[in-house]
Amino acid sequence: MLPSEISEILLEKKLLGVFQPIVNISGADIYAHEALIRGPVESKLHSPIALFNAAHMAGLNFDMEYAARDVILQEYAKSAQPGRLFVNVSPECLSLQNPALEFSLAQLNRFGLNANQIVIEITEGSSIRDYSQLCDVVTKYRKLGFGIALDDLGEGYSSLRLWSEISPDFVKIDKHFIANIQNDPIKMEFVRAIQKIASESGALTIAEGVENREELAVVKDLKIDFAQGFLLGRPLPKFQCMLTDDVKVLLNKSAISVFMDTYQHNTKQATVSSLITYQQAVTAEMTNDEIYGLFQADASINSIPVVDSNKPVGLISRYDTINRFAKRYQKELHGRKSCTAFMDKDPLVVQKTMTINALSELILSADPKYLLNGFIIVDGDVYVGTGSGHALLREITNLQINAARYANPLTMLPGNVPINAHIDRLLENTESFVACYCDLDNFKPFNDTYGYRRGDEVIQFVGRLLSGIASSEHDFVGHIGGDDFVLLFQSENWEVLCHEVLNAVANVMPDFYDKKDVAQGGIRVEDRMGNIAFFPFGSMSIGAVKVIPEHFKSHHEVAGAMNSAKKQAKKSIGNSLFVDRRQY
Repeated sequence: MLPSEISEILLEKKLLGVFQPIVNISGADIYAHEALIRGPVESKLHSPIALFNAAHMAGLNFDMEYAARDVILQEYAKSAQPGRLFVNVSPECLSLQNPALEFSLAQLNRFGLNANQIVIEITEGSSIRDYSQLCDVVTKYRKLGFGIALDDLGEGYSSLRLWSEISPDFVKIDKHFIANIQNDPIKMEFVRAIQKIASESGALTIAEGVENREELAVVKDLKIDFAQGFLLGRPLPKFQCMLTDDVKVLLNKSAISVFMDTYQHNTKQATVSSLITYQQAVTAEMTNDEIYGLFQADASINSIPVVDSNKPVGLISRYDTINRFAKRYQKELHGRKSCTAFMDKDPLVVQKTMTINALSELILSADPKYLLNGFIIVDGDVYVGTGSGHALLREITNLQINAARYANPLTMLPGNVPINAHIDRLLENTESFVACYCDLDNFKPFNDTYGYRRGDEVIQFVGRLLSGIASSEHDFVGHIGGDDFVLLFQSENWEVLCHEVLNAVANVMPDFYDKKDVAQGGIRVEDRMGNIAFFPFGSMSIGAVKVIPEHFKSHHEVAGAMNSAKKQAKKSIGNSLFVDRRQY
């Protein structure tokens, strides 16, 4: 039945062309439209996937592509649209040498169209067998005046190779990598890399599947050239002439979005493979005497794995072996026996892909011997090496130290590295902003008097306060460490927000003090010399710098200016805001 349905659709051209706008992000206008095709309405072949699958099964896929082009080119010609039209063409159809079906100037001439109005969007529905032939065909079409686009980059069989082979004018980034990109650092890095390669190769980028303002904000900040998706316009039978006012506002916004930091994701993904130390395994044929000799010859060996056909079956502990042989007659009784007699037949065996966090939780909940004796690391069920408790603790410590640079463990706010990275992004995008250094006054005496637990409560309060005041979309809150915080404002009412912070600190800080100290307005603390000094309630000093990008080369210079402004703010007693209004 399907072949007859397809034949009827082709004969009567029961096809509907729909057109989705492709938006110029920097210009905030419609650059072009992509032409899409639909089968008969209220038919099981209405969807393009079902339509072309049925045509392929009927051996009429090239005929269907040609008929679809006829329909969309006719509609495009009638619309007299000034923008270009992106037309999907499969590599197989593009390479056809059949004048009756190939995409040619003759097909355009029938509708009064020119090649420079059309961008051929090469779709990759199947594996490409002859790249050299396809390159020759693409070169021919480019010489005729057609633009060339590569569709769905990142999906399909060999899109990256296809990019390098045909050097397209446009690269369309698959919607999978755009969906929820604001919350996925891996997708963000992928798109960032694609944009960099495209920029260096002279190609323009198009983000497909942009469906919400957050995705558009990230795409815009990554300097993607064009965007396409439901947020900007749906595929409709009529061409969209202009963008909605809401979309124009989003595109014309100059503020830079706050990106999720990629390092936190990477640290969570650190795996056991980083702990592997290759230790020569032994088999059951080796005797206890020989094992003892190995331990005696190399003091660095903590344990020796026992394998059968390269699959671990046990682990021999240095401590257990030497302790056993130190006892009278043990060496004589057991020295020539198989090493399997005293091996741990239930060692801890972990996959090399297991995360460090998962391994640490596993060991903490298991027998302490695993921390002492170590563990076996496998790839599948094949032995690849051993890991020690010492190496695990060292790795966890390093991860914690590095993580603290990216996210403060007390407030979970971004640390020094993402703070500096965001400042550099703002400077690179030539966006003016206000950089504020926030420092608590009289915090050390408070911490010394009441202890670190109450001090931590104050720090966490400040973190929540700053996060609540700032705009989550465009204002950046960072925690340098201790009682030092950074606010990077793009909000125009930043000065009002700073005063709100200072008022909140003034109102809430007394609540952290004991009643007797509240009564006297502060605390009396004895210094190292035995002198009593009085410190009023904690307050906050904010040093603010209006950053004009052309006057600052990097985050180092911004940090220096913030620090200077903070010192000026601290010269005033109590809660204070100092704004450095100099033109650097």
